[in-house]
Amino acid sequence: MWWIILGIVILVIVAIIALYNSLITLRQRVKNAWSQIDVQLQRRFDLIPNLVECVRGYMEHEKDTLTKVTELRTSWANAQTVSEKAKLDNELSGALKTIMAVSEGYPDLKANQNFSELQEELRNTENKISYSRQFYNDSVTRYNTKIELFPSSIIASMFHFTPETLFAAESDEARKNVKVDFSK
Repeated sequence: MWWIILGIVILVIVAIIALYNSLITLRQRVKNAWSQIDVQLQRRFDLIPNLVECVRGYMEHEKDTLTKVTELRTSWANAQTVSEKAKLDNELSGALKTIMAVSEGYPDLKANQNFSELQEELRNTENKISYSRQFYNDSVTRYNTKIELFPSSIIASMFHFTPETLFAAESDEARKNVKVDFSK
């Protein structure tokens, strides 16, 4: 009889360890996924000063957009949380869309080799950011699901595992296409 009880206790301990380790693994995947977004956002921010300098002469009337991009870059460096960085990222995406849309009205700028290369680099970076966001959200969803499912929810609450936040567009404005009006 003692062997059966001992066997059950050992089985429960092994199950707890396995669930705990799987929660740790998922939490680390979430952190890694956010790190990948962070790396791509930093790459984007490293490209921005070159893009702004390349465009500045052509877009004197769009000075506010260029200033906003520079300010967002500085704010992003000081942001601490996923939601702060997500909000700034969404704002920056809108400003960059404006720059790219305005560039369509300047044939000389479009023909500029540096601008074309920067635009391509930025496009590639935006694609990587998009993929990284998707990977992050997939990782967060797996982790959040695991901490809510029984019996791992018991282990999650015992060891204070908390849900993570999905990366999402902050507003309906961030989801809209940029409209540029050259009649001004």
